[in-house]
Amino acid sequence: MNLSPPRVVVVTGASRGAGKGIALAFGSMGDIVYVTGRSKQEGDAPLPGTVYATVEDINKRGGNGIAAICDHSNDQEVEALFSKIEAEHGRLDILVNNAANLHDELVAPGPFFEKSLDLINILDVGLRSSYVASYYAAKIMAKQKNGLIVNTSSPGAACYMHGPAYGAQKSGGDKMIWDMAHDLRPYDVATVSLWMGVLKTERLQMVMEAEPEKYAAFFEAAETPEFTGRIIDALHRDPEIMDKSGQAFIGAELGVNYGVTDTNGSQPHSHRDMLGGPIQFNPAVVE
Repeated sequence: MNLSPPRVVVVTGASRGAGKGIALAFGSMGDIVYVTGRSKQEGDAPLPGTVYATVEDINKRGGNGIAAICDHSNDQEVEALFSKIEAEHGRLDILVNNAANLHDELVAPGPFFEKSLDLINILDVGLRSSYVASYYAAKIMAKQKNGLIVNTSSPGAACYMHGPAYGAQKSGGDKMIWDMAHDLRPYDVATVSLWMGVLKTERLQMVMEAEPEKYAAFFEAAETPEFTGRIIDALHRDPEIMDKSGQAFIGAELGVNYGVTDTNGSQPHSHRDMLGGPIQFNPAVVE
């Protein structure tokens, strides 16, 4: 049982997928979790899941889920959300930037110039939206002199994965975290990028059901999004968190270091040997 006071957490893009799993992990810890997304009812998106369904599941686990219908391409809506959080709680402990515009053609074969130009929208809701949410979160965290900002990322930040738009979004998010760490260090606010593994999400479930013989074993070896939530929890509780600020980490490797396992007790595998590791940025500072 978690006996510490509930934290105030924001998870963006949490109607489904990685965001939902991360939000549920914090719900299981009894935290106050703001769930952002655009899906109000089933059918609003091609995949199942809504903001309200995630909130209901958080509450069932003993957390306090709060629905925050928010279009992360609209800066005014994002600003209003963080103003509301500060007014209601006077603080913000953790922001998880997970919202991303994932186009249906993202994993389709072929070069980027033969796919829809709309794949570039991941640089709006994905990269830019993470900057905007962090901008408003940092204003709160800097005043309280603590907090944690996390970008969800993947090996696509360092290897070819799903094409140049996806790669630019992930690598940009990692570098953003590095630079924000410099600005936030005087305020004891930490920033971290987390490389997630293959995730058991609604999207992967749909792919697996379409070709079960091809993907069944792949699905079984995947990690749950809740594992990432558990890693973020461990990071936030780490008394040496500021030593890690600005860095990108492979979630599975942090799991080993922190002794954090997935929901079934398994230890997810790092794919560093096949996909590489986070890029090491130069520590030089040019003001």
